[in-house]
Amino acid sequence: MAYLPNVLRETSEGLNQIPIQDILFQKREIFCVGPITEDTASALVLQLRFLQQDAPGQEITMYINSPGGEVPSGLAIYDVMKAVGCPVRTICTGTAASMAAVLFLSGDRRDMLPHAKVMIHDPLIPGGVGGSALNVDAIAKNLMQTRRTVADIISAHTGKSLEEVLDKTASDSYFDAGEAVEWGLADRVIHQL
Repeated sequence: MAYLPNVLRETSEGLNQIPIQDILFQKREIFCVGPITEDTASALVLQLRFLQQDAPGQEITMYINSPGGEVPSGLAIYDVMKAVGCPVRTICTGTAASMAAVLFLSGDRRDMLPHAKVMIHDPLIPGGVGGSALNVDAIAKNLMQTRRTVADIISAHTGKSLEEVLDKTASDSYFDAGEAVEWGLADRVIHQL
């Protein structure tokens, strides 16, 4: 993990070191950085739920710079983003790829920095596939269901038809910030936070 600086704050007890992410969290800013895993999902779900209860209806900002990761973990984050009842603004600060792209494009306001990129594609089979023919068939059926679920989400948030989405996700499709706005993956390119 990258070094995150502490901020010195003077209190009645003297100087305290406060982690910078804690200060930003108090401002309702959270971060989806690195691979999306069960741990990432757990942390983001807890943060979203706390912020929902802390100030119902107030906007939460999620910064995203992630290569994507586990689809079930990403869908857990997605479901909570949609269920908290607070608008969630997403900001792509580097790359939002694969499952991270789905999280990014599902924001209520979707902003990209000028050099950020989005990549969408079909879900991949995790790990090695082995076992009986029936086992492989079950995995393939599940993968096709997941493909449809992800494509439906992308379609719902971009206004593109399911066919257009499936055509784009058949291979890795990269969009720079301007292209992402054009295709409906983002709302605008921003130059200030």
